[in-house]
Amino acid sequence: MNYFSLLAAAESALPLAEEGEGGNILETELAVVGLLAVAALVAVFVRRIKIPYTVALVVVGLVLALFPTDLLTIDISPNLILAILVPPLLFEATLHLPWAKLRADLGVILVVAIGGTLVGAFMVGGIVQSVLGWRNIELSWLAALAFGALISATDPVAVIAFFKSLGVDKRLAVLVEGESLFNDAAAIVLFGLAVEAAEPGGGLTIGEGLRQFVVVGGGGLVVGLVLGYVVSNIILKNVDDHLIETVTSVALAYGSYLVAEEFGLIFGIEDFHLSGILAVVASGLMVGTFGLLNTSPTTRLAIDNFWELLSFMANSLVFLIIGLVIDLRAYDLDSIIAVAVAVVAILLSRLVVVYGIGAVHRRVQPARLIPMPFRHVQYWGGLRGAISLALALLLAEKAFEPDQAETIKLMTFGVVLFTLLVQGMTISGVIDRLGLAGRPHHEMQQQRHQALLHAQRAGRARLKTLGDEGVLFTDMTSSLLTNYDEQIESTSDSLRDHVQVHQELEMAMLVRARRDALDSERTAVISVAREGLIDEEVAAELSLEYDTRTAALDLIEDRWERNPAALEEDED
Repeated sequence: MNYFSLLAAAESALPLAEEGEGGNILETELAVVGLLAVAALVAVFVRRIKIPYTVALVVVGLVLALFPTDLLTIDISPNLILAILVPPLLFEATLHLPWAKLRADLGVILVVAIGGTLVGAFMVGGIVQSVLGWRNIELSWLAALAFGALISATDPVAVIAFFKSLGVDKRLAVLVEGESLFNDAAAIVLFGLAVEAAEPGGGLTIGEGLRQFVVVGGGGLVVGLVLGYVVSNIILKNVDDHLIETVTSVALAYGSYLVAEEFGLIFGIEDFHLSGILAVVASGLMVGTFGLLNTSPTTRLAIDNFWELLSFMANSLVFLIIGLVIDLRAYDLDSIIAVAVAVVAILLSRLVVVYGIGAVHRRVQPARLIPMPFRHVQYWGGLRGAISLALALLLAEKAFEPDQAETIKLMTFGVVLFTLLVQGMTISGVIDRLGLAGRPHHEMQQQRHQALLHAQRAGRARLKTLGDEGVLFTDMTSSLLTNYDEQIESTSDSLRDHVQVHQELEMAMLVRARRDALDSERTAVISVAREGLIDEEVAAELSLEYDTRTAALDLIEDRWERNPAALEEDED
């Protein structure tokens, strides 16, 4: 059997539901609702403590796995993760990935994503097979390579979830997220080649393997780009209905994955499949770059809000499932040693990939030098998660002997747990220590000037009130007000000088001030509606107008980030 039917066969090999069980759908629905309720409680809890939300979900999942209950029982299969939960997470991430910034570093991102995954897979496979052989833990070379492939790719689900909450530099976020979005396809294809070669009668030459690698990956990109172009330029451009356009985006996210994975079935080519992961990535980039520019502000706001909600739900389920599927009671001494060897192997391979490719890139493209602190974050931020988990579950039914498949599964679960709990818990500290967290210094300085100006004006107004009420003598009030006037003038001059040096701050200040004013207007409308001074229908119409104007501000801000000169030309 050709590997590229593996994912399509996953549904029959590891079904989401047992046929003939009338109550299964209701039980699954109850379990999903229960898991979402647990996720909501975890989200409320982590707001009070300094722990990443996704880490907390994994820990809660581990605890729930130790105390199983029928209320939270769900059949976990590769199909559930790869075909249902991963597409919306990838689509939402690429929807907001700035193409201009991605294109600027696309070369190094693809080299790290594809070349780095290949190097990492062979390094990890070689280290794991050699070291475990000393412990008499048998692992064939193809089994070791399959493990190296499934564990070498950083997981976009895990990486994006962490980076969203850390507020890192935009270029760093694009470098890490871009790599994680593209390297999964490389890992899945290489994993499939190793599995196919290990099957009875299987075997691939290097040339054939490379050809399939290019066809599957490139074909997935083409499918995503074509479908994304059709949706962006036919539906989103010509249909002005936020419900229809939002539903179309959902169909695109899942449809691009399914069309790529079932390409052979659709077009009558036996055992021919393309990369669904890359198809989703390409379609999301197309809609985010072009499609949303063709929509009205109201539609864009609706799409953004919908995908934010869907992404939060899928993300919560993914990390709870990671915790639920890892049974800590299954680990004995040999499996713990195997996990430790695997962890050391991935850390060594990641070291070679990030710093080795970084050194070459510095010589080849010095104008786009990646700062060393960025490389440190790329190294330690190489988290593993849902994709590795799904491939390990898929492997259990395939070509390798049961003992080898079980060893790979336990190693995979252990590595995923290590990266999420150890690296995930410490990555924010690494970013803070490297000075990469939060907003740039010049933006923080601008906000400091604004805050001082606001505070000084408030202090002056209060003093004037005290003087008018006779609490202070006239000469005292006059003297204090003069002092405040001098401070306000000095702060205003400092702010003006700072913005003239960093002119990109001017647009941010204007947009932020206008958004704040719109929020105040919206609050005022809601207030008079509650007091019964205006009809609820009028309030709803005005609120919709404010939503539209707020979304328009988002478009202006997005266009400014893509091409500041364009807005300056418009103003002229």
